[in-house]
This record gives sequence, C-alpha cells and structure tokens, in this order.
Amino acid sequence: MTADPLRANYAHCESEVREADRDRWLASLFAPAERRPHLHALYAFDRELALVPHRVREALAGEMRLQWWRDALAGEARGDAAANPVAAALLDTIARCALPREPLDVLIDARALDLYDDPLSSLDELATQGRRTASTIFGLAARILDRDADVADVAGPAGIATTLVGSLQNPAHRRTGIAIAPADLAARAREELDRVRRHWHLVSPAALPAFLPLAVVSAELTRAGHDPVKPVRLAPWRRQWLLWRAARRGVF
Repeated sequence: MTADPLRANYAHCESEVREADRDRWLASLFAPAERRPHLHALYAFDRELALVPHRVREALAGEMRLQWWRDALAGEARGDAAANPVAAALLDTIARCALPREPLDVLIDARALDLYDDPLSSLDELATQGRRTASTIFGLAARILDRDADVADVAGPAGIATTLVGSLQNPAHRRTGIAIAPADLAARAREELDRVRRHWHLVSPAALPAFLPLAVVSAELTRAGHDPVKPVRLAPWRRQWLLWRAARRGVF
C-alpha cells in the first residue's frame, strides 16, 4: 500500500468504520498493523451494503446499486470501482488476502432481502439471514488475519448470535414485522454462543481479533436476560473494556 490513492482509499474505509462501527474498529486495533486496513475495507463494504435500503426509495434502485457491487467484484465495473474508495480498497484486499468471491456474492444477495417489505417472520429465517451476512463477515475477517483459518464452525454461530442480539436490541425491527418473542431470540442467541465456545479451539491467536466483538454481544445478551423486552445498550467505556479483556484473555 505505497500508492497515495490506495492509502487514501483505506483511510476512508477506516474513517467510516471508526464512526459507524466502533466495536469492529476497536477490535481491529488488536490486529497487526499491516492487516488492519484490509479489515477496515471489509467492514466498510459490509456497511455500504447494509445502508443501501436506507438510501433508496424503491427496491429497483436498491437492486441496481447491489448489482453494481456484483459487477465491481467481477471486474466488470473496474473503471467506476476505482473511483469508489470502498470498492477500490475491497478489490485490493481481495487480491492481497486471497479472499474468495463467493461469500461476498452471498452477502450481496442476502442484503437484497432488506429492500422489500417482506419481513423475516421466524427465528430460523432470521438465523439464516445472520449466517449469510454477519457469519460471512466473521469468516472473511478471520481469513484476512490468518489465511489458513478454518473457522466455519465458529463464524456460523457467531454471526447468527450477533444478528439475533442485534434484533433483540432493536425494537424497530420488531415493529416492522419480525414477530419473534424476545425471550425466544435470547434463548437461541445463547445456544449459538454456546456453539461458538465449543469450537473456540479452532480460532488461532492470529484470527482472534475478528471475533472480539462477540465479547460485547455476549455482555448485551447477559444484560438482556434480565428483561428481554427492554433494549440494553452498554456504555462506550464498557464496550471498550470488554474488547480489551477478551483480547488479553483470548476468549470472550
């Protein structure tokens, strides 16, 4: 990353993640310095996709934006992609870290569901969406940090738990039609975190920073256990402390 434009692209990604996804940004600080920009590119890409439904008024416009990302990953929009700092950084990350394209396409397809007024109505549907989105990011982040990482049995339940706790924390989600009892969300999230812990030995020390945000997810779930109906938002200082403790101990 010696070229100034490329450095600027990665700096843009880091700025986005730092402002909008503080937990991941703080977790990335525990990764080697040369790996952090690639994590930032991946996380910024995830944020870009998640924001598409909020930036368009019609599903068709959103589909067009998502198709642009598919084309960019396929190298069919390279000229335009070079002018987009997140796309440019992501393409460089894919090349440097040998990331597979298929999971990224799965992530794009999964985000297309958010464009339509057809809310997920069952726990299994929400879990599947979590596996296709958050689990994908966990797995790719681990691979950025450790190219030999084989963490599917950890990334899968980690993403599901993160998605379920996110829904538990977001009353607006339930108001728009996710008719799942908060207690059921919490119970399933605990099961998924238990699965993560059973397979935690698969996470190498190098890949650990990819999973540090689970420390916050676990703490939010514990707090929610007292009243699953009431959203719990941990103070910023506590979130930072949880990440630091997880990094020091090697467990969440």
